[in-house]
Amino acid sequence: MAQSSRREIFSWSLYDFANSAFTTLVVTFIYASYFTEAIASDSDTGTAQWSMAVGLSAIIVAVCSPFLGAMADKGGLRRRYLLTATVVCVGGSVLLYFPVPGQVLFALSAFVIANVAFEMANVFYNAYLPDLATPENIGRISGSGWALGYVGGLLCLMMGFYVFVAPEQAPFGLDKEAGEHIRATSLLVAGWFALFSIPMFLWVRDEPVENRPSSLELFKGAAQEIKSTFAQIRTLKNLFWLLLARLVYNDGIVTIFAFGAIYATGTFGFETEDMFLFGIVLNVAAGAGAWLFGFVDDKVGGRSTIFMSLAGLIVAAILAVVTESPSVFWASAVLVGLLAGPNQAASRSLMGRFIPDGRENEFFGFYAFSGKATAFAGPLALGALTAAYGQRAGVSVVILFFIVGAVLLAKVNEQEGMETAKALAAEG
Repeated sequence: MAQSSRREIFSWSLYDFANSAFTTLVVTFIYASYFTEAIASDSDTGTAQWSMAVGLSAIIVAVCSPFLGAMADKGGLRRRYLLTATVVCVGGSVLLYFPVPGQVLFALSAFVIANVAFEMANVFYNAYLPDLATPENIGRISGSGWALGYVGGLLCLMMGFYVFVAPEQAPFGLDKEAGEHIRATSLLVAGWFALFSIPMFLWVRDEPVENRPSSLELFKGAAQEIKSTFAQIRTLKNLFWLLLARLVYNDGIVTIFAFGAIYATGTFGFETEDMFLFGIVLNVAAGAGAWLFGFVDDKVGGRSTIFMSLAGLIVAAILAVVTESPSVFWASAVLVGLLAGPNQAASRSLMGRFIPDGRENEFFGFYAFSGKATAFAGPLALGALTAAYGQRAGVSVVILFFIVGAVLLAKVNEQEGMETAKALAAEG
């Protein structure tokens, strides 16, 4: 293990526990469905509008993440940027409580603010992983973080259901007729995220930076560093192919997470109570998958682990598109849960193995870029196909992303990529 205490590693993992409330309740299961069914004029229109908001968020993150990552490295600003992004996401989650039916622009604007901040926070959060782990245990630490994240999402989801949604009489004087009990789950997300992120800022250390550059010098230095890194990434062939493959297959995962609940609602008639059960089952499956495959990752490598997950995700997506049976759809959803977490955790750990020391924020900025540069493509394609042919046709687009991503990943040589990272670090 790297020279990191168990408290540091647990505190880092607990941030996943904290921020997963946002993806679980807002992006995936509750607020997305509420928007399409209650705030938008109808479910198909709402699906298309939500897809545009997800796509816009992805574009903003793709543009900003490499630059802010380089600035964080050069200025020793990782913790400050992480804290700022966390505060903005918490504030954006609070804003989501206020839009009522018909206030589409208000709701989508608040969502984009919160979602962009959430994704930017992950750039700086992920950059701590290579500092906390070694190549021998990075799969387990990354997988454990993802697993704890799913536990956090599950517990927050259950609290939202049993405290706000399930009771016949809504708590705290909330008006069920106005949907306040559903919208209040976004306030729960804000409080959850704020509370459980505190240990990260208390206990996870950053290397002190002496003689921090001025803002202007930092800006110019980051711009020059990005130009240099773009050129360098083209020469780091294994890192390049990993980023390119993830750019494609992550589109499929982003689309599934953003629209799985909407698909379940529109195609299989899930009600709010069904959505909470759906979320609970998927989070249990995803947490177990992320934790178990963390050991697989350290045993067989990140590349092989990603391949296994993509094969299963292709099968699950095909089942979800072609079946008319709710039971088969449930089975496909559980399979997605079991394999989506390992895919993301193994992608993060494999990236960590390929990064030279001292360049973590910058390279994880490009990692975020690879996850977002074309992440608008999946949601927008899904939205366009849904508007033209219905939800089944829209969801089928993820199958293509998984297949093409697997083909590109085949070009990655994991051992060679690790050796290149060590050589670059030795060069200083």
